[in-house]
Amino acid sequence: MMSTPLFVPDFGDNDDRDAGEVADRIRNRFDSDYYVEGYATTFEDPYLLFENNYDGWRYMEVVDRHALDGADLSDVIFQYDHEGRVYARNTNNTLYFEANDHGLFIAADLSKTSLARQMYEDIAAGNVTHMSWAFVPAEKEFTQDLENKVHTTRITRVRKVFDVSAVSYPADPNTEISARHLVNGEIEARRLRESRQRETDRLRMTLPLRAKTLEIR
Repeated sequence: MMSTPLFVPDFGDNDDRDAGEVADRIRNRFDSDYYVEGYATTFEDPYLLFENNYDGWRYMEVVDRHALDGADLSDVIFQYDHEGRVYARNTNNTLYFEANDHGLFIAADLSKTSLARQMYEDIAAGNVTHMSWAFVPAEKEFTQDLENKVHTTRITRVRKVFDVSAVSYPADPNTEISARHLVNGEIEARRLRESRQRETDRLRMTLPLRAKTLEIR
């Protein structure tokens, strides 16, 4: 899964930096005592989805720099592990995001409910340190490196973003829902082909032995 650090910014001692710069940075997102920020995904940064220990194939994914151009970002929520409670939402102005050269930057104001403040405390304490996102891809490209046994899915266009989530483990299989279903399908298809090939090879070896046995009898 693609995941990136989530943290409470430490702006340090204002004596060491311009106070107006610090204030502007907070004000541009949220003027809140319960402010967190991070990256829900990064661009042009391949990551491992799955490695098949049986055949050595690795299944990678990468998000194109322009994948979010034209995406539906009309109602995006901030959750924990992509389910349950909603801690922030862009439609009520508690969630901010922007795509930049690095990835999908998010900032959240977690001051509005007691449970959101508890999530802030978990992040501030370092108990929750990563993020991911849930989306529907609109266009994808696939490449295979047969020599190195690497299958790469490139997400070139995203149709809709559903949530950005703080996650306990960055290997959550529901992070990129459709992409993972697609990759899982490819994995299963490859396993089926390999199973059929092994059965064919087995029959090729056993049939002559059977024939020889019949001849002996």
